[in-house]
Amino acid sequence: MALARSRRRAAGVDYWPGFVDALSTLLLAIMFLLSVFVLAQFLLSREITGRDQVLNRLNAQINELTQLLALEQSDRQDAEDQLQGLRASLAAAEDDRSRLQQLLDAGAGQDEEARSRIGALSGELEEERVVSQRALSQVELLNQQIAALRSQIGALEAALDVSEERDAEASAKIADLGRRLNVALAQRVQELNRYRSDFFGRLRDILSDRENIRIVGDRFVFQSEVLFSSGQTEINAAGREELAKLAGALLDLEEEIPDEIAWVLRVDGHTDDIPLSGTGRLRDNWELSTARATSVVKLLIEEGVPPNRLVAAGFGEFQPLEPNASAEARDRNRRIELKLTER
Repeated sequence: MALARSRRRAAGVDYWPGFVDALSTLLLAIMFLLSVFVLAQFLLSREITGRDQVLNRLNAQINELTQLLALEQSDRQDAEDQLQGLRASLAAAEDDRSRLQQLLDAGAGQDEEARSRIGALSGELEEERVVSQRALSQVELLNQQIAALRSQIGALEAALDVSEERDAEASAKIADLGRRLNVALAQRVQELNRYRSDFFGRLRDILSDRENIRIVGDRFVFQSEVLFSSGQTEINAAGREELAKLAGALLDLEEEIPDEIAWVLRVDGHTDDIPLSGTGRLRDNWELSTARATSVVKLLIEEGVPPNRLVAAGFGEFQPLEPNASAEARDRNRRIELKLTER
């Protein structure tokens, strides 16, 4: 059987070796083409890279040339500016030379005058030296006087320090005396307040607590109708009787208050806000209130009260107890106030 197969192989055509040869040839051709392609790509890449480098170098050279051109233009502008400055300086120098030449020409005939002036100036300089020497002597004298003054100022400052110490001691004493005086004044005020309370108590007893005579704060208040007729400044009979009682109470109080307490009875006149008619001798409420307070003071003096213990004041309608909004309020605002106070 093996022999039969060998025969069949020999009898048939064998294509395989040829196919392998062709395939090998094709592969070699393809590899050659690939190698050529890779080589071409490599050469082309190198060419492109070289061109880029050349292009970059050209761009750098262009930039350098541009900068050099800008510097050259700047230098040329500076050179032109310098040239203009030199031309201006040259023109100014020419002008100066012309002026100097003119001065030289003009001064050629003035040498003698210049020499005479130099001689005069030398004499003046010598005089100035003499004056300067005198001034130096005076400065030395002034320095000595200043030293003497400084010593005197030192002595005065020492004396001032001593004086300030004495002033401090005196100030302390004055402050202590002030405190003592304040205490004494406070005691006097307390005593006067006590006598004022006694005085008001006596007046309350004497005047029998009449409705139109009352105490308001630290003042004893008479309604004007108790003492005066409407628009009048003379005290009526009933008012004289009431003020006589008041004078008696004041005289009793004067005997009790020590002489060192400086007290006065202040009589204040007040009106309402209705203007005067203007037909009488009084022109306005100022004069009416002042005249009424003065009439009360004069009557008390007639009753024996010392004038130095009395004060009269007029306030017109400007110190009301309440707004003048009704007839009753105006009645209460027309009043004579008595206040025992310090002089």
